[in-house]
Amino acid sequence: MPKETPTISAEQILESEFDYIAQTATQANDDRSSVVSFFVIAVGSPLAAIFSASLPGFNEKDTDILFGGLFLVLSVLGTTTILQLARLRAAWHESMLAMNHMKEFLIKNSDSDIAGAFRWTTKTAPAKFKINSVSFYQALEVAILSGMLFGAFIFFLLNFDLSIKWIICIFSALAFTGFQIYLYRRLLN
Repeated sequence: MPKETPTISAEQILESEFDYIAQTATQANDDRSSVVSFFVIAVGSPLAAIFSASLPGFNEKDTDILFGGLFLVLSVLGTTTILQLARLRAAWHESMLAMNHMKEFLIKNSDSDIAGAFRWTTKTAPAKFKINSVSFYQALEVAILSGMLFGAFIFFLLNFDLSIKWIICIFSALAFTGFQIYLYRRLLN
């Protein structure tokens, strides 16, 4: 007796592929929110502990070194968070392009006129880097926090006149924030 081979229709394959792509796009969006939440908690928790507790047995220089090191580590964590956000936005974008590719295939090979049923096509899809998007605002939030942390690192690193120190810290914070937004944009373009 010949062995029966199971048959799978092209529609079933397309439907399964479309569901998978939709799930990966949703997961990338969910992961972006988790990454930002983790970073905010990672920043807030040590800062709250530092400012609520005194450090007995440490002189001012030792305390400055400890705080400076902590702020440097937290600003580096901010940079890795920016890298993750850029990668997750890129993953979402790839999923969206894959869905659009499938939609265009279905439009081309359908007996019905279904082109009007779809909002996005490959030509009308949102850009990978889009300033007016939740993804960008999340990256901006992380970049601003990281910039402030980097400014705090510089503050504890420097040992001279307070007025000049503040100017340098503010400039450093703004430069670091700008660098991270540049990095985010560069990874998405």
